[in-house]
Amino acid sequence: MAQSAETIELTYPLPVYNYRVTILDDGAANVLGFSEVSGLSVEYEPVTYKHGWSFMTGVQIVPGMRKPIHLTLKKGLTQNGDFLQIWLNSCYLQPWSVTARRDIVIDLCDEKGLPVIRWKVKQALPTKLDAPTFTASSNEVAIISMELIAADVEADYHPS
Repeated sequence: MAQSAETIELTYPLPVYNYRVTILDDGAANVLGFSEVSGLSVEYEPVTYKHGWSFMTGVQIVPGMRKPIHLTLKKGLTQNGDFLQIWLNSCYLQPWSVTARRDIVIDLCDEKGLPVIRWKVKQALPTKLDAPTFTASSNEVAIISMELIAADVEADYHPS
């Protein structure tokens, strides 16, 4: 039985190369081009629960505390690309400031550039900014890497 084009579109796996990263900064949306985004995972620390009848019924394993999200963003270094450095410095100078933590939106887009799945990373705080590795015998692009820690991540499979 042949499937309709709409069924194929909804069930076919999405390519990962078409995405957009937006860093929200006091109402402003800064769309930056990153070559790699990793760490969009939610993990709970398992807790073993034992009670008086555990010798008969066995132990229970339940989800415990949620682990923080460790996000890594990588991008090509440009001459006017000091946004990440400024953000990291402002967090260091004002660690208790509300503006130090920012929300990040990562949209996985279809071939038309419309968001299909959206991840919302909440209260991201930069913890590390790596400069590129300099090698005289290489002709690779200079890539910087920023590591962040965040409070929460939500996936929206029907963004509007």
